[in-house]
Amino acid sequence: MFKVHAIAPHRMPELLQAMPKAELHIHIEGSLEPEMIFALAQRNGVQLPYANVQALRAAYAFSNLQSFLDLYYAGASVLLHEQDFYDMAWAYFERAKSDGIVRAELFFDPQTHTARGVAMGAVMEGLSRACADAHSRLGISADLILCFLRHLSEEDALETLEEALPWREHFIGVGLDSSEVGHPPEKFARAFSRARALGLHVVAHAGEEGPPAYVWRALDVLKVERIDHGVQSIHDAALMQRLVDTQMPLTVCPLSNLKLCVFKQLSDHNLGQMLDAGVRATINSDDPAYFGGYLLENYLQTFAALQLGAPQAYRLAANSLEASFASEDDKHRWMHELKLVFERFAEHD
Repeated sequence: MFKVHAIAPHRMPELLQAMPKAELHIHIEGSLEPEMIFALAQRNGVQLPYANVQALRAAYAFSNLQSFLDLYYAGASVLLHEQDFYDMAWAYFERAKSDGIVRAELFFDPQTHTARGVAMGAVMEGLSRACADAHSRLGISADLILCFLRHLSEEDALETLEEALPWREHFIGVGLDSSEVGHPPEKFARAFSRARALGLHVVAHAGEEGPPAYVWRALDVLKVERIDHGVQSIHDAALMQRLVDTQMPLTVCPLSNLKLCVFKQLSDHNLGQMLDAGVRATINSDDPAYFGGYLLENYLQTFAALQLGAPQAYRLAANSLEASFASEDDKHRWMHELKLVFERFAEHD
């Protein structure tokens, strides 16, 4: 068992940046900053319902998940060509590098784009090319996870999966996102069964605004390998015990939860309680351009609000690396690097 030594509070921000970590819950369309939205709109001749960057950013005041999604889909309307998807992802990877991310598993929503007449190939080729460049130029291991929009039909999801199969080598799994309440996991049982039969990893959003029952069904019906969000699980003791016993990863997104009013203030967040209970939780940014912070900012604000320290930092970083779908060799290497970082900080304290 690796012993984590206490680190002086003033050195925690430096440690949080330096430690190698994975981001497992990032919607790449949610990394579109207002400046890039306007630049792509101008490049592609798309008319936006906002006068300028400031007016668009001022609209980022959300009361719930749906109010965010309405703006999110409007922002995605500027993405039309392969280069647009590449530029969006590359901007994220440059930020990821400075945040200490060594592994990124990017969610993307092809239905958001194909419904507007964008070719599946443009989405796939642009994003996969950015992933390849992230590896060769930045040293970041990156893969794509195709997400189904849960407010649409399962038939639509199945058709989207089949349409994506010519690019099967470009994505490693499927997920389930968009409006949670009223769209339970079992609605997509056949789509997930098909994905598993194809050898794809499976994850799903559950227990963000939806009840703990949605987490149970994601586990039992969809047979997911990770739960995205999952913060409502804490209200079900049996579910919490199951999460601990199975070490099922939760990809928690603190600033997203705050922005979408899942918690009134960050100090109310239950991440610390989950870690104390032995849940395999991770920290992620979700839709960072809209929710006020990329991965490092989520760590910094959450650690300050919940008064977390070096043991939790190590646990969260280790959880993220171990819960990733990277190769065992990569995970082993990153875990070794993680321990070296903590040893280095302990020596200087």
